[in-house]
Amino acid sequence: MFNTLTKKKEKFVPINDGKVNFFVCGPTVYDYAHIGNAKTYTQFDFIVRYLRYQGLNVFYLQNITDIDDKILNRAKESGIPWKELTNKYEKLYVEDMKKLNNISVSKYARATDYIDQIVKQVKILAEKGYAYTIDGGIYFEISKFHEYGILSGRTEIKKDDSVSRIDENGHKRGWNDFCLWKFSKLNEPSWKTELGNGRPGWHIEDTAITETFFGPQYDVHGGATDLIFPHHEAEIAQMESASGKNPLVKYWLHTAFLMVDGRKMSKSLGNLYTVADVEKKGFDPLALRYLYLTAHYRDPLNFTWESLKATQVALLKLRNLVQSFKRDGRRTTVSEYKNKFLEALNDDLNTPQALAVLWEMLKSNIPSGDKYDLALSFDEVLGLELNKGPKEVVIPDEINKLIEKRNTLRKEGKFEEADRIRRGIEEKGFSIGDEKIS
Repeated sequence: MFNTLTKKKEKFVPINDGKVNFFVCGPTVYDYAHIGNAKTYTQFDFIVRYLRYQGLNVFYLQNITDIDDKILNRAKESGIPWKELTNKYEKLYVEDMKKLNNISVSKYARATDYIDQIVKQVKILAEKGYAYTIDGGIYFEISKFHEYGILSGRTEIKKDDSVSRIDENGHKRGWNDFCLWKFSKLNEPSWKTELGNGRPGWHIEDTAITETFFGPQYDVHGGATDLIFPHHEAEIAQMESASGKNPLVKYWLHTAFLMVDGRKMSKSLGNLYTVADVEKKGFDPLALRYLYLTAHYRDPLNFTWESLKATQVALLKLRNLVQSFKRDGRRTTVSEYKNKFLEALNDDLNTPQALAVLWEMLKSNIPSGDKYDLALSFDEVLGLELNKGPKEVVIPDEINKLIEKRNTLRKEGKFEEADRIRRGIEEKGFSIGDEKIS
């Protein structure tokens, strides 16, 4: 797999034989997760599934940021207590993940459940001279950590970085210095601690949580590319400074962005869609999962409603095909396609190639029973629920138009043309009777 830290593909070797500690930055629960968030979490669900498929014992940890400036601002705007707000959106997030069959997470860890661990880590950083106190909070002094920038290759803020989460306190010693502990403000939630009344900064929650479960070093840290700087650089600086051990993480994995109609998602453009939006348009959420798997996790993916229609049709066809092989009891020992499947995934988790192998296998001449068994085996990684058969889907408008045209041709006695349309419909993953489609 490609390691962002070393900038090259590396053979995956866990720190402890057979066991993998795996962490991915979770959501800040102040709004619905959008389909860009869903892409990241689906692709990491797939990666964890694959490691388990290879026989590894993976503990997959994901944090929940349930205290943050964004949360407090949204709570104030909406007139909803902050805790009620975070509970609502945490629940909706977990439900969305289940709809996408992202069920590999071993533990969701809320930031507010680890205040003691956060305080302990901040105290250590202060004692070692990496943190200082000014009006507003306790800050990490980046100039004291000489490896800052080792992951991203840079140390300075750029236009699209999460500046608000770095904190624009004019009394900081360095512009990039980030807040570890924010002192309490009027009418804001806070915790009474040895550090003073306040709440954690954004970066510190992750290292406090991962240290609690994994210790100061672990195998894999994942997230979207926009988190490399400054968030993941801050995590490295915090934990390695506190522990004196490096590297914090052996393998860093990052997913590329999701575009919508060739543009970046944003509310202002009206193209920021959620899983709920996908369902409202009649799509199976697993069609969205299929779409994510058609792109390599490090490659950008362009979402369009037409591309989602295409993957829904493909998923329906795939499920129908797999189920059609279920009744065949013949079995042989087949390794060729499983080896091809593993080869694809061993090459930096190449999901497009893995899907191609699945389709190649289903169209091959091996016994139908083997096709069924292999499809379900591959699906342990793909997570497309091929064992459940086809789900009810909304028939696309283009299919409905073809049906109408075919029915008209049949009434006119133009059966040859009608049959040609029937074949076209079936090529798109639908089967059709004399007057109906199924």
